[in-house]
Amino acid sequence: MILGNELRDLGFDVFDDWITPGPEADQFLLEYEKTRGHGYKEALKGYAAQHNFQFDKFHIDRCDIGIMVMPAGKSGHLELGYMIGCGKPGFILFESEPDRMDLMYNFATDVFFNKQDLFDALKKI
Repeated sequence: MILGNELRDLGFDVFDDWITPGPEADQFLLEYEKTRGHGYKEALKGYAAQHNFQFDKFHIDRCDIGIMVMPAGKSGHLELGYMIGCGKPGFILFESEPDRMDLMYNFATDVFFNKQDLFDALKKI
């Protein structure tokens, strides 16, 4: 969220509202669906899951650039991969250089280890 505010200050239109339900929202949804007797696959196709998915996808589709801030989960990786697959630039901001090499980060347009280098690159686009 702080990064979003800093990007706004640089003049970018930032969408980071996805964070509002909190980090456990998907898990709470699954637990709720299980109380209704639904399995994972059924829960994924339910009204709440589809509504939330379409909300996120709408905003991913309308954005010109994606930035995944690490650490990120599976959803963040899928979302950035989707954006890159749609031909949009996708960047990764790490807190520091990772100890473990992951070659698939080569799919990203670029990776950064500090905000200023990211900001400088974004200003050039």
